[in-house]
Amino acid sequence: MRSVTRWDAAFDRALVEAYAATAHGDVPVGAVLLDAGGRTVAVGHNERELTGDPTAHAEVVALRRGAVAVGEWRLTGHTLVVTLEPCTMCAGALVAARIARVVFGAYDPKAGAIASLFDVVRDPRLNHRPEVVGGIRADECAAVLREFFDRE
Repeated sequence: MRSVTRWDAAFDRALVEAYAATAHGDVPVGAVLLDAGGRTVAVGHNERELTGDPTAHAEVVALRRGAVAVGEWRLTGHTLVVTLEPCTMCAGALVAARIARVVFGAYDPKAGAIASLFDVVRDPRLNHRPEVVGGIRADECAAVLREFFDRE
């Protein structure tokens, strides 16, 4: 039995978003942006296949929608919950958006830029370094990806 975390509701929503990506043939990654009080501000899932945009990763989609909802590009105090460890592009976007915290599920040994291959967001040379919480519901998040790639 898995332990309950404070991030469970956000991960439930992120997993719904991840499955939504598969409707248009995209890799199932979902993200949820929370404000400082833990309320959902925006959600996103991979939309590269849908939009033809190589930057339409779940994290970037959620950050863009969140900036519109908040009315500012600085997402200070916000947390991004995502089903897969962010890549270098998304890690850079998290730093640029001034995200306070990133919480991710599955580690990504091929492209992960927060723990697996690189640690972009905690590089001391950067002007902003979010808190990182990794491996939350990792098995469940990884299973969604395995199911997708097993069908491909």
